[in-house]
Amino acid sequence: MRFIDLAAQQYRIRDKIENRVKKVLDHGQYIMGPEISELEEKLADYVGAQHAVGVGSGTDALLIPLMAYGIEQGDAVFTTTFTFIATAEVIQLLRATPVFVDIDPKTFNIDPDKLERSINEVIKEGKLKPRGIIPVDLFGQPAEYDEINEIAKKHNLFVLEDAAQSFGATYKGNKTCSLADIAAASFFPSKPLGCYGDGGMIFTDNTELYEKLVSIRVHGQGSDKYDNIRNGINGRMDTIQAAILLAKFEIFDEEIQLRQEVAKRYNKALKDILDLCYVNNHSISSWAQYSVLHPDRDKIIKKLKENDIPAAIYYSKPLHLQKAFLNLAYHKGHFPAAEHIAARIFSLPLYPYLTEEDQNLIISSIKNIIKSAC
Repeated sequence: MRFIDLAAQQYRIRDKIENRVKKVLDHGQYIMGPEISELEEKLADYVGAQHAVGVGSGTDALLIPLMAYGIEQGDAVFTTTFTFIATAEVIQLLRATPVFVDIDPKTFNIDPDKLERSINEVIKEGKLKPRGIIPVDLFGQPAEYDEINEIAKKHNLFVLEDAAQSFGATYKGNKTCSLADIAAASFFPSKPLGCYGDGGMIFTDNTELYEKLVSIRVHGQGSDKYDNIRNGINGRMDTIQAAILLAKFEIFDEEIQLRQEVAKRYNKALKDILDLCYVNNHSISSWAQYSVLHPDRDKIIKKLKENDIPAAIYYSKPLHLQKAFLNLAYHKGHFPAAEHIAARIFSLPLYPYLTEEDQNLIISSIKNIIKSAC
């Protein structure tokens, strides 16, 4: 059994993938070929954004917007402590300061009330200039954007939606990647929509911002690649990866629905023996991961692996306790909700082609493990 079975999807659409890749090999435009703009147009239309910019990775999709906003030393950007390092790493790369915020223990997403308190504390202290907020749609569930956007408006901050795990999800009837000033998506292979390497995309309705994104993506170019009007990076998406994504996108909505069915089976079977991630009634998760809580997590994972059932931990150590952020002087106990979740969380296999037979084996194994430990 696999934690995520990419081969099952590939088997289903391999001919379409190969045809798409063959077209790239035939025209030979491996960098910024026509598939890039085709993918940008299709995905912008899908999420309901005016502009989309294909980039080399999900990390590029976070970094480039911060560069476009001119984030620099002395700026504060607020984000969750319970996420992958890329979310905060890009802030520190620009010599700005990540200001971590604790999470809602039910949804695992950034807590809007704690966010506003943190912003007010930074303003009162007066050492940093608040500039932006990066909420994370953890495990596929959108953060609370109505509240977050209202807080941002009050304090004149931009909101960068980290939708690395939530492409295909919805919040109050709207698709992720359209919920804030700007959004970043990742197409890492394990994501709900993933390529066969690295890839990402940025979405915005702001045309002036879009023009900066396009420039920064290719070394800050102006009228041509030898006219450089700002500092930029090599943040281009490979044409072959765009071709693969175009083939996969044809079945994407169906796969999102299949993810819902797998998650519902887990929810029904495990609700009385594990603490489950709560999904708000106004949201539909894309279920990038199916994560649960139990105080004997490590014992359960060990027993599952003995039965050849994979499990994973996202994330065992919140960012404020990571060595990379020791300069920020946070300490254990600073964000109790995130620390509590990090000590108990683990994820079970979830992908569109997980069979009911395999899922029933996972469920029965967990029940037996927990029962024997009682």
